Amino acid sequence: MFKKFVSIAIITSLVLALPGAIFIAHAASLSAMSDTMSNQTISANSSHLIKFTTPTAVSAAAQTIIVTFPTGFNFTSKTISTVTMSHGASTGAENTETLAASATGSAWGAAFSGSNNVILTLTAPTDGVGTAALAANDKVIITYDQTNSVNPSSATNYSISLNANGATGTITVPILTNSQVAVTATVDQSLSFSISNNSIGFGSLTTANSRFATSDSLGANSEPTNAHTLSASTNASTGYSLAVSGATLTSGVNTITAIPGASAAALVPGSEQFGIRANLASGSGTIAAPFNGSAGNYGFGTAPLTSQGFASTSGASSSSVYNVNYAANIAALTEAGSYTTTLTYVATANF
Repeated sequence: MFKKFVSIAIITSLVLALPGAIFIAHAASLSAMSDTMSNQTISANSSHLIKFTTPTAVSAAAQTIIVTFPTGFNFTSKTISTVTMSHGASTGAENTETLAASATGSAWGAAFSGSNNVILTLTAPTDGVGTAALAANDKVIITYDQTNSVNPSSATNYSISLNANGATGTITVPILTNSQVAVTATVDQSLSFSISNNSIGFGSLTTANSRFATSDSLGANSEPTNAHTLSASTNASTGYSLAVSGATLTSGVNTITAIPGASAAALVPGSEQFGIRANLASGSGTIAAPFNGSAGNYGFGTAPLTSQGFASTSGASSSSVYNVNYAANIAALTEAGSYTTTLTYVATANF
């Protein structure tokens, strides 16, 4: 038994010592490989975010990283300016390298080759450093933006080959007839509009002072917070608009002259005047002239009003509340009578 063991040991030693004996070396393998694409539809433009970890350093002049896409991908018009490369020990994003047409002491060489530019060769800087030396076990990130990065026209799985200074690996990516799902949804249109009080009044008008309409129709000698409010809201993309139509105060054939002009004017007791003033109580909105006067300044414009712009908003999901007041004055010879008018407010959503 001992003799047999010795013979085997001697034979083994002889085999190992034979001149010209052939030893098979296995290339190191890349790990943590992936390619995240922005679109995997046939013939679509797609970006590529390629990641891998290399067991070998790429830190000497002329050492390379080679990315080879399979036939079918098309980068014919792609430029190096749409490619980036970074690496580092932790995330791979620590050191971003400068890419140039050929390697220099501070830049990596970067060049496309092959049919449709499917091969990208990155060559280490001439000093092996660049921004930072690419060390063994570094994580590497190579990105192609979607500019002139065209997917194959046939739907199947494709393999991208990687080689980092002799360490190799393969990434499989699927290309589909259509990788996108069309999702639809509808948001119903909405518009709400309300008036807080539909009946207001001045009471008895006098030449001694201006009168203001109130919600109890008794009127007041001083301006109230409002005679009524207008509330409006909409989800229209460009908001809503309010308009007003109607005539001045009228009694038979007699009228009280409305405050004319494109701008609000001051109230003057003892002269005929009828006007409207509004202010924004809450939310957003712009009040149109001549209804946007400050306290004591009212306007009406050209009577009768025909769909006169009153207020509006310009944004989506607009909501607002307006205080609206009315003022009237009479002259010494204003005809006696019961004066009335009806004003119509209309809200329009701008979808």
